[in-house]
Amino acid sequence: MRAVVAHAAKDIRVEDVETPALRDNDVRVRMRFGGVCGSDLHYYQHGGFGAVRLKQPMILGHEIAGIVEAVGRECRRVQPGDRVAVSPSVPCYACKYCWEGRQNQCLDMRFYGSAMRFPHVQGGFREELVCLETQAHLIPERLTLEEAAMAEPLAVALHAVRRAGSLTGRRVLVSGSGPIGALCVLAARRAGAAEIVITDLADAALAVAARVGADLTLNVAKDGEALDAYKKDKGYFDVLFEASGAAPALAAGIEATRPGGVLVQLGLGGDMTIPINLITAKELELRGSFRFHEEFALSVEFMGKGLIDVKPLISATLPFTQATAAFDLASDRSRAMKVQLSF
Repeated sequence: MRAVVAHAAKDIRVEDVETPALRDNDVRVRMRFGGVCGSDLHYYQHGGFGAVRLKQPMILGHEIAGIVEAVGRECRRVQPGDRVAVSPSVPCYACKYCWEGRQNQCLDMRFYGSAMRFPHVQGGFREELVCLETQAHLIPERLTLEEAAMAEPLAVALHAVRRAGSLTGRRVLVSGSGPIGALCVLAARRAGAAEIVITDLADAALAVAARVGADLTLNVAKDGEALDAYKKDKGYFDVLFEASGAAPALAAGIEATRPGGVLVQLGLGGDMTIPINLITAKELELRGSFRFHEEFALSVEFMGKGLIDVKPLISATLPFTQATAAFDLASDRSRAMKVQLSF
């Protein structure tokens, strides 16, 4: 079969790879759609991020959905012909964090399309994928496979909202209007947020956030004082979702968050300097949010019931044979929010 393989920065190729053998608890999925994520772009643009670097060719992709072709002898829940969203997360279920129910912190995690371990964990941008039956989540008829491929990034946002605690009636600030920030708007609204303001540097990204329900969008590149009104009297917002990974965004958000508020950091942009004295004086709670686990099934359920609509985020779909063009488009925030590959 063919797959989208990263060899180095600016070097991704569509080439032949082997299909793994089907084991008793496995299912083989004919891939249909895969979304280009920010981490995929890091491998494409820079050959990795931080200390994580490509050391061997690696199949990219972890936002994926397709149709089951075959199942192993022990499979009971999934059958050939089923349409599924595939979770890219494969925890060990044996380490102390898995036993605590923190599978996203697994000590032996295998996450698709990741160079964090060596040999690298190959990803899902391939014509056929063999995965565990537990990774394959059935999707209802009303849900398209394109939408189903958004289950992974939506799960990230749902996990962040869970980390924030109750949002009923809360005033929320989201910094960073990329796919994850926009999905945080959707997830926070579903969780009961009364007011949602989102900031970014690009009008096109903010326009998408407005379409999915943000009450107010602020371009902080055009107006560096856009948040000043919210900084009065020690702050206005109850919760900040920092999705940009940029230190200035976090600092501005801290100033705009009221005493006793919650800061949820889910953007990964490298180490940053934070105004710790202000966090201390305002008695803020800084909480990290990393990946997801049970939220993947929840994201499929929410989309399947029509409770969250991710369709406005899907900007373009290109054949996987045009992977380089798709990655270039996904890198241009003025033209695209979420770009998907079609298989």
